[in-house]
Amino acid sequence: MTDPRVEPDGPQTEADALVLDAKGLRALAHPVRVQLVGLLRKYGPSTATRLAERLNVNSGTASYHLRQLGAAGFVEEDTERGNARERWWRSVHRTTWFNDPDLAEREPEAALAYLQSVAAIYTLRTQQTLNELRTMPRVWRDSFDMSDWSLRLTPEETAALYRELRDVVARYRRDTPEAAARAPEGAERVALVTYLLPELDAPAAAAVQAGPENALGTEKS
Repeated sequence: MTDPRVEPDGPQTEADALVLDAKGLRALAHPVRVQLVGLLRKYGPSTATRLAERLNVNSGTASYHLRQLGAAGFVEEDTERGNARERWWRSVHRTTWFNDPDLAEREPEAALAYLQSVAAIYTLRTQQTLNELRTMPRVWRDSFDMSDWSLRLTPEETAALYRELRDVVARYRRDTPEAAARAPEGAERVALVTYLLPELDAPAAAAVQAGPENALGTEKS
């Protein structure tokens, strides 16, 4: 799947990362294209036929979207693998950053389409893991987690929390071909998905205290 990173304060991006501009955002405003980029990053170079099989679409659809992604600079032909009968594609970058609030304001429909596609892919990824959970080795089942915490923060505190989480994640090994070759025995790909979701419809403290009852909740579920 894709590896988008939405950053509030502007990331220090890696050399193999792409920061979305208006052209790139519009090019990715389609769920099939987001998935194609993600598959090439996860599994490496592939053909339209093989990618189509993974996505359950026809090869013509996959080919069309790969060409559009190629024109936008997300993928390129892998000429070392391709031949006259079979065209191979590879991802140009390892990650994608979408960190321009002004761009989101200028391209609201494209931004929404892109982020909705990303959210759908995260949901699919979670469901796939749940479907495979029973057959996973016990050590990996024990490491699986789905949690949420309800916090009450200012926008500034929320941005600070994100920076702290980013710094923690940065201490761990990225999943790149180079890192995979040097990884210790037993290391597997782990997807860490984070959300910071403002819930502005939640009542303020004064409204809760004035109400007839106070609903109970848990910090972690």
